[in-house]
Amino acid sequence: MKVLIESDPEMTELPSLTEVMRDHGVSRGVAIRAYKVLRQEGLAEPVPGERWRVLRSGDRVDRRPLDQRIADIITADGLEVGEAFPSASALADRFEVSRPTVTKALEKLETAGVLAGGGQGKVRRVRAMPTREERS
Repeated sequence: MKVLIESDPEMTELPSLTEVMRDHGVSRGVAIRAYKVLRQEGLAEPVPGERWRVLRSGDRVDRRPLDQRIADIITADGLEVGEAFPSASALADRFEVSRPTVTKALEKLETAGVLAGGGQGKVRRVRAMPTREERS
């Protein structure tokens, strides 16, 4: 795995455990141990709801939970209370995660009172500006 990371400077995420098992003919336990070694050596890290991320020296990675990064869109895009919020599909593309992962983060923001609406076919709207805790 180290050779794979070093030989491809464009690689940003590691293959899934299934792909490693299939491509290298190893058991799941061996693949998991290999990922743990990469983590200990600072070459990769797990990302909740996503694949493992390759770490390169000089890279700056936002490690905050997805719901906090999504809440930042309100201030970064200059959205006002009552305005439509981007769709789950648009956010999934923007953050390069799956729609179900985005939906969970949006539900957290709805519970916190930052967003209103949602549901199938409904547009989410900004209900309140995120507090410092949601933007931190």
